[in-house]
Amino acid sequence: MTRTAEKIDALVREDASMADALETIRETADENGGEVAWGDVNDELSSGQWGRLIEKGVLVDGEEGFVIADREAFDEALDGEVETGIPDVDIDEEESQWSQWDKMAAGGAVLLMVGYWFDSIRDTVGGTIDLLLAPLDAALPFYAVILSVALLTGLYSSLLQANLMNPDRMAKYQQRMKAVQEKRKEIQERKKEAKERDASEAELERIDEEMEQVQEEQMEAMAENMGMFKEQFRPMVWIMLFTIPLFLWMWWKIHDPGPHQIEESVVMPMVGTIEWGSGVVGPLRAWIVWYFLCSMGFTQLLRKSLNINMTPSTS
Repeated sequence: MTRTAEKIDALVREDASMADALETIRETADENGGEVAWGDVNDELSSGQWGRLIEKGVLVDGEEGFVIADREAFDEALDGEVETGIPDVDIDEEESQWSQWDKMAAGGAVLLMVGYWFDSIRDTVGGTIDLLLAPLDAALPFYAVILSVALLTGLYSSLLQANLMNPDRMAKYQQRMKAVQEKRKEIQERKKEAKERDASEAELERIDEEMEQVQEEQMEAMAENMGMFKEQFRPMVWIMLFTIPLFLWMWWKIHDPGPHQIEESVVMPMVGTIEWGSGVVGPLRAWIVWYFLCSMGFTQLLRKSLNINMTPSTS
């Protein structure tokens, strides 16, 4: 923020009515070719406000009257941060809206999740996926099959997130919320300092009014953050739609008896020989733990190799 913008911000913090005074100065300057005289604004500004603008150097001597010292910084401060000190962040809500296909994917993922509780659905999905993965299962031991599934899920998860999430838009949501929180903290500290030095009731009221404005901004920012949650969850429904059938297939292969039965045990690092269906960490079964270990490693490698960065930048 430039020096002129800082001065304007300080003036508005001290006296909320200065916002209207500053707008009057700008309108009058535009009407009079850039210059402002006391006689042009004395109906709308008090002499104290006029004197503060000159004292702070917001207005400086012109040819016949006064001119705004730094018009660009003046406009930037007045349009962006004059009321609460919180910068405006341009967020296009329509870009975060889910399409009809996104909603259908969410519905499909929910229906597939029911398969975890109903054997008939699990058997149907598992048998269908087995038609596609049977050659892989026949060629490799089951631990390598799970490793291959983890590689596949890591690949399409990274690609879906890269194409369906916008880190720049996510950063805008975070930037706005961070600005609101910082401004709220600054006002709280200023109010505490004002009470310690026995400030006047008028000054405390102005601080309370500013706090109310920031609280309104915070409520608006929280409502806008719903767009951030939708943005984050959008690729997740597609990932779930493709991943749940694979999980149901692995469950079907391990837990359901039949001709498709696989080897019952595997040697895992730090665990030793253990059955695929046995618990390793609490309720997590060995095959789930093995899948997640492979998936996390492959996902990081794929994102590095494909140069996919999903971390929002707020700089």
